[in-house]
Amino acid sequence: MAHLGFAPSPPSPRAHAPGSDGSGSIIGPVNTMLTRLYGARYTAHASLISSIAFAGTVLGMLLFGWTSDHHSRPRSLLVSTLLLILFAALSAGSYGAGGAVDGLFAALAASRFLLGIGIGGEYPAGSVGCAEGAAEMGGGSRGRWFILFTNVQIDLGFLAAAVVPLVVPRLTRRYAHRVLITSSSRLHAAWRICLGLGALPPLSLLYLRLTTRESSSFAAHSMAHTATPWALVIRFYGPRLAAVAAIWFIYDFSAYAFGIYSSAIVAALLGPDTQLWKALGWNVLLTLFYLPGALVGSFVSDWLGPRRTLALGAAAQAVVGFAMAAAYPSLARPEAVGGFVAVYGVFLALGELGPGNNIGLVASTTSATAVRGQYYGVAAAAGKIGAFVGGYVFP
Repeated sequence: MAHLGFAPSPPSPRAHAPGSDGSGSIIGPVNTMLTRLYGARYTAHASLISSIAFAGTVLGMLLFGWTSDHHSRPRSLLVSTLLLILFAALSAGSYGAGGAVDGLFAALAASRFLLGIGIGGEYPAGSVGCAEGAAEMGGGSRGRWFILFTNVQIDLGFLAAAVVPLVVPRLTRRYAHRVLITSSSRLHAAWRICLGLGALPPLSLLYLRLTTRESSSFAAHSMAHTATPWALVIRFYGPRLAAVAAIWFIYDFSAYAFGIYSSAIVAALLGPDTQLWKALGWNVLLTLFYLPGALVGSFVSDWLGPRRTLALGAAAQAVVGFAMAAAYPSLARPEAVGGFVAVYGVFLALGELGPGNNIGLVASTTSATAVRGQYYGVAAAAGKIGAFVGGYVFP
């Protein structure tokens, strides 16, 4: 069980759906729109709707962690893709019986919970497969390839989730003279389109998921038809799994809350009279900071090792976080929004360079092939529980 086998081919982007987390993070700008539309009626439900996808993601991680070890990683990945497509579409079509607004919010929460299950499936099935393929890349580049095909793709999803509400294509020729769909008179269509577009990334990967084959590592070392020897697994991997899970919980507690509510934070800083597109535009700039942190960090991880890079990035982010808190009275003014976004952006970039890039890499390389899906799923689920708690208590 302790022997690790490797897949014979280089990692592929199909190993992790680009922007699968973007389908979840789009709720940040959508929150801002729904708050403008429904005011206090929506804010009473905002925490639940923002966080419920994380609860589904936890369930998906645990469920698909088991199926990826005991059945098939490609098939688990295919099922998660179908869930993403279906429930992204249903989220966009949320409707309350008789047009009831509270019913609409309940339908949206239910669809996002089920969407979360699909997102959760991407982690143990997709990321573990990518890790097994990345191990075959020579020249000390395993960490780089894993990060480029997992966390960088997630950050691209975050960026798309920030851009979509700002520049959704024009609906009809009647509005051809308008550049943005997010004027107040059209927000009812805008939030649905934003959620519905979340079905496109997994849909674009559907054919690849249908043709993906099992890795040679899994074929040689899986325990698909054998009960997992949990006593041995806990004995050999329990302490390191607990450490990885705790780090992931702490990081996601803050990182996802800051990400989900970034547009709301910027909108509150600019004031209620500011046009919505300006707040969303600043949020796009803020989200751009994720990418340089992840891209630079992918190389640093190979140079210093994932554990050192994780610790270094977390320490640097803490320093910037304390500095941002100390300077907040000066930054929390509409005329200082540029400085606020710059400092906030550096804070987010350092988080990606350190924990964001490397927690998953450590989780995918510290257990045997036979239990890697479940090991990774449990660690990632701990992180998403942190994200759920952070998203629920942050407001």
